[in-house]
Amino acid sequence: MSICPKNKSSKARRDSRRANWKMTAPNLVKCSKCGELMMPHRVCKACGAYNKREIVAAE
Repeated sequence: MSICPKNKSSKARRDSRRANWKMTAPNLVKCSKCGELMMPHRVCKACGAYNKREIVAAE
């Protein structure tokens, strides 16, 4: 069985519901070791460090 609306939804109500469905810019923080911008709670791609410790060998 599918959804069967009782009344027609207006364009304003439909579009205002869709207004909050948007992409957001990724939140970036500075690496504590090298200062490069990176995603929080992830290993830095520039130096390979996480929480001031080297996790991955840097190229």
